[in-house]
Amino acid sequence: MDEAIDVFCHCLTPRFCNRALEVCVTPPLMWTRALNMKVMVDLEARLSLMKGFPGYRQIPSLASPPIEMLGTPEETPELARIANDELAEMCQQRPDDFPSFVASLPLNNPEESMVEAERATRDLGAAGIQIFTPVLGRAVDQPEILQLFELMGILGKAVWLHPAGGMNRPDYQGEKVSRFESWWTLRWPYESSLAMYRLIFTGIFDRYPDLPIVTHHSGGMIPMMAGRLGSGLELLGTRTPPEEEEAIAPAIGEKPLEAMRRFYADTATFGSRSAIECGLEFFGPDRMLFASDMPFDPEEGPGYIRETLKAIGEMNISDEDRRKVLSGNAERIFRLKREGE
Repeated sequence: MDEAIDVFCHCLTPRFCNRALEVCVTPPLMWTRALNMKVMVDLEARLSLMKGFPGYRQIPSLASPPIEMLGTPEETPELARIANDELAEMCQQRPDDFPSFVASLPLNNPEESMVEAERATRDLGAAGIQIFTPVLGRAVDQPEILQLFELMGILGKAVWLHPAGGMNRPDYQGEKVSRFESWWTLRWPYESSLAMYRLIFTGIFDRYPDLPIVTHHSGGMIPMMAGRLGSGLELLGTRTPPEEEEAIAPAIGEKPLEAMRRFYADTATFGSRSAIECGLEFFGPDRMLFASDMPFDPEEGPGYIRETLKAIGEMNISDEDRRKVLSGNAERIFRLKREGE
C-alpha cells in the first residue's frame, strides 16, 4: 500500500477522559458512545489496528463532543491542556505512527483558547487547532472565534473544521427533537458548508491566502454547489432588502466561488468514491487530504480506513495525484517528516 496520512481521525486520551468524567456531571451520549470504542481509548489497540495497513499514519484529534460542552469556562482550559499534552506525548513517543496532532481548545473561554492555541502549536508541535462549528450555537465568524483563525494565519498553522450539533435542535416547528438522526446525516454537512460560507465573507483569505482550513466530509455540500456559488452569486445582494444591512455580504477580494476553492477538504466520506471525486473536481488534487473518520465505522476502526483507501485506489486519477491525496499534500501543508526520517 502507498503511504497514507489520516488527517481526520479521532481518539480520547486517558488522563483527559478521567478528568472530564470528574468535571462533567452528565456526559453527552455521543461521548459515552465514543468511550466504549476500544481503539478510541486504548493506544495499543489502535497501534495494532494501524499495523494492518502498512504505511498508514495518523494526525489524531479528539472526538466530539467539543471540550466546551464538557465543563464551565473555568474548567475547560485544564481539560484542553491535559488532552493536548497527552496527544503531544503520543507523537513524541511514536513519531512514525503519529507525525503530528490537532490541538483542542476550550472555546467557551475565548481568552484561554488563544493562550492554549499558541502553546499547543508553538510549544507542543501541533499542526493546528480543531474548531467545532457552530460554537455552542454561535457562528465561526464571531470575533472571539475569528481571532483563532487569524492567529493560525500568523503562526503558519492550520484549522480543522468539524461540524457539531445534536438531536436537541428540532428540524421543524412543533417537534421536540431532530428525528431519525438527521442532525448527523444531513445537518452536519450543512453546518460545515455554512461555516465555510460565513468565513469567506470575513475576508480571511484576503488577509491569509495560504491559511490551511481543513473541512470535514469532503467539504460538506460545497462541491455540489458550484453553480450556486458561481453564476448564482453574480446576483449576490439582489435577494436582500437594502434595509437589512446586517444580511448584505461585504465585498471580498475575489469571487465567492474562487474563495471557496481555497479551503482544503478531506476524503472522510465513509468510502463513497463519488463524493471524493466530487470534492476532487471542486477543490483540485492539491487541496484534497486523505482522512477516514476512524473509528466511527460499524467495525469500530478498520472499516472506513479500508473502504476509503479502496475508493481512492479505484479513482481514475494519475499516480501523482493519488500520492498527493494520500500523503503528499499533508506532508507539504503541515511540514511533516516522512516515515523513518
